[in-house]
Amino acid sequence: MNCPSSASSCCGVSPPVLVNPRGEFAASCSTRTSQKVHFLGSRQFPRVIHNPANRASLRLSRREVIAFAGKQSWDIGRFAKTLFFFNGPPNPLKVVESILSSLTASAPTEAPKKMETTDVVLVTGATGGVGRRVVDVLRKKGLPVRVLARNEEKARKMLGPDVDLIIGDVTKGDTLDPKYFKGIKKVINAVSVIVGPKEGDTPDRQKYSQGIKFFEPEIKGPSPEMVEYLGMQNLLSAIKNSVGLSEGKLLFGFKGNLSGKFVWGALDDVVMGGVSESAFQIQPTGSETGEATGLFKGTVSTSNNGGFTSIRTKNFTEPEDLSAYDGVELRVKGDGRRYKLIIRTSYEWDTIGYTASFDTTKGEWQSVKIPFSSLIPVFRARTKLDAPPFDASNITAIQLMFSKFEYDGKLNPTFAEGQFELPFSSIKAYLNEPITPRFVHVSSAGVTRPERPGLDLSKQPPAVRMNKELGSILTYKLKGEDLIRESGVPYTIVRPCALTEEPAGADLIFEQGDNITGKISREEVALICVAALESPSAVGKTFEVKSTVPFSEPFVIDPSNPPPEKDYEVYFKDLKDGITGKEALEGTAALV
Repeated sequence: MNCPSSASSCCGVSPPVLVNPRGEFAASCSTRTSQKVHFLGSRQFPRVIHNPANRASLRLSRREVIAFAGKQSWDIGRFAKTLFFFNGPPNPLKVVESILSSLTASAPTEAPKKMETTDVVLVTGATGGVGRRVVDVLRKKGLPVRVLARNEEKARKMLGPDVDLIIGDVTKGDTLDPKYFKGIKKVINAVSVIVGPKEGDTPDRQKYSQGIKFFEPEIKGPSPEMVEYLGMQNLLSAIKNSVGLSEGKLLFGFKGNLSGKFVWGALDDVVMGGVSESAFQIQPTGSETGEATGLFKGTVSTSNNGGFTSIRTKNFTEPEDLSAYDGVELRVKGDGRRYKLIIRTSYEWDTIGYTASFDTTKGEWQSVKIPFSSLIPVFRARTKLDAPPFDASNITAIQLMFSKFEYDGKLNPTFAEGQFELPFSSIKAYLNEPITPRFVHVSSAGVTRPERPGLDLSKQPPAVRMNKELGSILTYKLKGEDLIRESGVPYTIVRPCALTEEPAGADLIFEQGDNITGKISREEVALICVAALESPSAVGKTFEVKSTVPFSEPFVIDPSNPPPEKDYEVYFKDLKDGITGKEALEGTAALV
């Protein structure tokens, strides 16, 4: 059986379509082949023999790159090429078994297993004054905690022998392997450069506990640049994929070089004897904004027991980790039909696909959100009761399908034979609304003040006056903050005033613009950080905080009459976006 000469059909197999990092469209296609069928007992399977003398080049327009399935009656050559294109040589027995099973699928009697979710909170700087209190607060709330520490012996002695521990140093990027951070959804970062008395301290660090107002300070250990700036770069790089981005993660689209991530091919009912055909096409001006868009199009037929078409990505070189996110969002222009999204978590050909159907509105661009929790495990056209829960950290391929069938023998109510098309401009992972902070950072009041014009430094705290002597500590803290704000991670930045060992419970003042001075207990800061993790009002906010108690007055509580627990949302809800104190450096006033 010889291949048709039409280059666009490419022996009936969709050529892979790839957009390179420069935004150019390119396509590749296997050369024309001759086919011989070899009989294996009662089975037959094609062997593709390449003919070097008949190599043909494929030249496609930059304006339109189409990956066609064949335009002919059932073709065993196209069938074989389809299997080879997606995952190498298949096992013929498994293919036949899959086809027969799909024709005899029955409805399940139980619901499939639900996806497991975890919200592990990572605490960095967990052996410091604020960090160890954060760990304590999280544990009391029953939340799973993992800590990052440099010294294992110190961490286990302080936090317990069974603490979930990552040994690493933010100043050494090679110690922060991203695989250690899998399963972490939220981070409270209490890492800080160490400041101590020049003359030394007592074994229980009494001078440190008093604050630098009471001793002549110096930097102990790595410099502020290494800890506050380069360390922040290293930490964000390590945890970014685990905690997710506010705007989601673009998987397919036409921004930068991300459009080149997927290699698409058609996967139609030819694999079960049908004659339907589909295509993946790039339309350079097809989106709702006049920009490039993808297009799933084709003709579906129920002839030869067929009835479905689809486009599927080739298996990703490395699995895509979307565990930080809650689902996948497609931006599509509907045609009134019901389609399926299928997500695969295995490199095997004949395996479970986690599937969801979605309806479209004819002629309208719409966003379709598919929660991972709604995906149904489907194997050979029926739901799989004993399938493992969907693993969003191990996505290997994505597929779009238009089919006569739903699941377990049910029919698609919008199915009709003939032509169809579904433009889709983007596929991205998303975070559920309302988004809450995924990265809470403990910084410091005063970070914008050393270079602020017209400021009387004699009235400022020691860290502001001695910024240069302390290795530009506040300058690099501000640079670290900027890295967070630019990262895309949902964040909150807490700037406490001078830290004390006093108990929590004093009345508080939250401010923005970096102007206040005062004191606040480390315990209170820990409580604020944990509360921020659950507050949509705290996302994207930077604020300073202090107690109303003057420095000259110690704050104590009566154990028999402790203060009531605070509702920190009262403070968070009044915070405003975009106020950092840098406005004064730029000569502009903050809008309050």
